Amino acid sequence: MDVSVEPKVPKKSPTEPPEEEVEGEEYPEGTFYHQAVGKVLEGILRDSIQKFLESNKVIKRNQHGFMKDRSCQTNLLGFYETVNATLATEFILMGFEKLHKLQVLIFLLVLMIYCMTICGNLMIITLVCYSKNLQSPMYFFLTQLSLSDILLTTDIVPKMLEVVLNGVSAISFIGCITQFFFFSFSECLQCFMLTVMSYDRYLAICNPLCYVSIMNHNLCLKMVIMSWLLSFSVALMNTVSVSSLQFCGSNIIDHFFCDYSPLLKLSCSDTYIVELDGMISSYPVIVFPFVIIIISYINIIWIIIRIPSASGRQKTFSTCSSHLTAVSSFYTTLISMYVLPAREQSMSMSKVRSLLYTVVTPLLNPIIYSLRNKDIKNAFNKAINYFTK
Repeated sequence: MDVSVEPKVPKKSPTEPPEEEVEGEEYPEGTFYHQAVGKVLEGILRDSIQKFLESNKVIKRNQHGFMKDRSCQTNLLGFYETVNATLATEFILMGFEKLHKLQVLIFLLVLMIYCMTICGNLMIITLVCYSKNLQSPMYFFLTQLSLSDILLTTDIVPKMLEVVLNGVSAISFIGCITQFFFFSFSECLQCFMLTVMSYDRYLAICNPLCYVSIMNHNLCLKMVIMSWLLSFSVALMNTVSVSSLQFCGSNIIDHFFCDYSPLLKLSCSDTYIVELDGMISSYPVIVFPFVIIIISYINIIWIIIRIPSASGRQKTFSTCSSHLTAVSSFYTTLISMYVLPAREQSMSMSKVRSLLYTVVTPLLNPIIYSLRNKDIKNAFNKAINYFTK
């Protein structure tokens, strides 16, 4: 038989009646049971694969057609509904919900701290700009630190006062992201400026003969510009990462401002990439500068210990004591908040720590540098005498 030739099958006429089924004709024995068992096994296998993919975060609820009881059309409509809701979302800042009875007292206290912070930092900037005795690299860096303090408190405190006074406060998505950007920018700038100031103190104490030639005006200006640019870049990167998240569930932020951790907890999308970006950016902003500060002060302490006279040691240490106090108060709260694991800390403790480095620390900086610095006190007294004549 030639297999290459297709056998001819006689065609039926359209008018011919269909062949009658033979009575008693049945499917092969066991076919129905095989199909039923196959369907059951198929369902078990499908559920197992889906459970594995969900537990390992391979698929999400907004992936069309993969989730049980969610068709492509349902998921697609839900996805666009989520996008539209994200664009129009307003967040609710809860603030200190357990302290409603003390809201007037807290409002007045925070307002007083805010006014003192602005006045104190503006006083330092004004004295450094107009006093000839304060024209040195250390005080030039101090003015940049004061600017970052003003930026930080102006970004956080006004909205915080509204939250305290009203109990809760609404903030738009754009407003929340903007607040987060300036918060990140000011925090990064403080980290870099404290690092630059520690290097300045290291050169002044450990290498005093070459201090003037190394720490000249051009180098100071370059370090300040680099600090501002790096702070802007890191803040922009973190802000873009956070703004790419979807917020399709609850819009209540249990905090008094738009901080990093509360926003991640509020997001309904996968935050792994955002958390990874935040962890990577924390090293050049927090960890590396802190290591540089530690190394600088180890060398400074070693030099101070080798000074034979007690008065010489005290005089040398007094030149860096203000900066050391400011570094300690800033990095203690910052590292405990963003570097150390925070699984066990409550939201109340998180708010208290945030309150320390957003409200209290900017107030402490001008107080520390005013009370423990003779040059600033002398310049302040001269300014008072000049205006009271």
